[in-house]
Amino acid sequence: MSAPRSVALVTLGCARNDVDSEELAGRLEAAGWRLVDDAAEADVAVVNTCGFVEQAKKDSIDTLLEAVDVRDDAATRTRAVVAVGCLAERYGEQLAASLPEADAVLGFDSYGDLSASLEAVLHGERPASHVPRDRRTLLPVSPAARQASRLAVPGHGAAGAGTTVLLDSPPAGVARDRSDDLPDLPPGTAPASGPRVVRRRLDGRPWAPLKLASGCDRRCSFCAIPAFRGAFVSRPADDVLAEAHWLAARGVRELLLVSENSTSYGKDLGDLRMLETLLPRLAAVEGVDRVRVSYLQPAEMRPGLAEVIAGTAGVAPYFDLSFQHASPAVLRRMRRFGGSADFLTLVERVRELAPDAGIRSNVIVGFPGETADDLAELEAFLGAARLDVVGVFGYSDEDGTEAATLDGHVDPEEVGARVARVSALVDELVAQRAEDRIGCVVNVLVEEHEDGEDSDLPPGPAGVPVGRAAHQGPEVDGLTRLVVLDGDADPGAGVAGARGASAAVGQFVRAVVVASDGPDLVACPVGGS
Repeated sequence: MSAPRSVALVTLGCARNDVDSEELAGRLEAAGWRLVDDAAEADVAVVNTCGFVEQAKKDSIDTLLEAVDVRDDAATRTRAVVAVGCLAERYGEQLAASLPEADAVLGFDSYGDLSASLEAVLHGERPASHVPRDRRTLLPVSPAARQASRLAVPGHGAAGAGTTVLLDSPPAGVARDRSDDLPDLPPGTAPASGPRVVRRRLDGRPWAPLKLASGCDRRCSFCAIPAFRGAFVSRPADDVLAEAHWLAARGVRELLLVSENSTSYGKDLGDLRMLETLLPRLAAVEGVDRVRVSYLQPAEMRPGLAEVIAGTAGVAPYFDLSFQHASPAVLRRMRRFGGSADFLTLVERVRELAPDAGIRSNVIVGFPGETADDLAELEAFLGAARLDVVGVFGYSDEDGTEAATLDGHVDPEEVGARVARVSALVDELVAQRAEDRIGCVVNVLVEEHEDGEDSDLPPGPAGVPVGRAAHQGPEVDGLTRLVVLDGDADPGAGVAGARGASAAVGQFVRAVVVASDGPDLVACPVGGS
């Protein structure tokens, strides 16, 4: 019997892409492929690309070319490079024409039988490149009718169809088309016919993204995502819960709920308040200590949802609010709602419910028509809101968006100057907000250890434990380093005499904040460690 084919998945972009890669990993493993970490040791390198903004597109192209170099190196095993993901879905044939070095460019509709496409490539075939379509047109206009569709939706199997089935590694002899033979089903998961979600973890992190929904029904003038991700489709709550149980059984302590718009969850399932009822159920999953929601639309934030996020034990009081700007005039040109007054009211309400809540956002500066007064209003809002983290992006045209056709484009050099100006303000405000947390008690999930070379702090026996408090989202919101203070040092005296604490990856540690550096914190375990 010949050895199984091997495949390496290289993932770029956001946490939603991480979920998609783990779905592809599960599908390929179920089809008999061996998963490896290093592209140089794989028969096929599959690059899950990002197509959101220009820098992400460039990074995706660079990664594909790096994989091609690996393939062309006689010392490596790699025989093929295949592009999937958002860039492949968005540009398809155009990407294939501009990057003939890639062996295939495949869209979302290929995910269901990716194994066959990879086998074809290894046999010298070149599958037809994906032909881009506006995926918003592929589902019914009515959200309530979408659950009956069989359209391929990454992370869903098919919209509205199927029970969650999750794999670690396939036992020998498993019949892949029989759901009753599939291993590791969470309690209460009933096998069903039809498309299923399959997932295989690709890392050992103590947190994991968990997909709530895909697509978006909003029509922001600057955003191309709905055109290639499609209309909004929720995952059934039971599927989300089943996957949460499965993740918890594999050591996941924190769930990051992801989608393009989490505040719309349930609208196509007949219950717009479904997230309010789902969050307590997820927080009650055995082994899960923290649930975090991402991608909240300010205009859709309901009082009840804010109360559940702020007040439910096990749910992080964390609000990832996509403000994008604060000037009503700019927001209307963006086809968004609200403005400084509305947003400050929301921020104040969140802090009434949970004074230590984390609030993060992104803003776009230099949008067509943005005036000096608009920019000043944005700066005033940021000063008043005192957010924990703000991503600052300079506007640039995106293919196929309405904003690209607007008048009043700001000169690119001026856009850069405005980005620098707002970024400097944000850096100062974020540092102040973190400094305000000195003396507060935080609950830190340890994710890794830094050694002496990576940290300014003297390491403990296993290095310096690094993780995140409840107000810090994965990868984008700063870190918390855990230390102990020598002797009888006062925790309020900062990190003088500190060394790395003792804490294992995956452990939650209660600690008092003793110092800050930008958005990052240094904290001392309560009672020492």
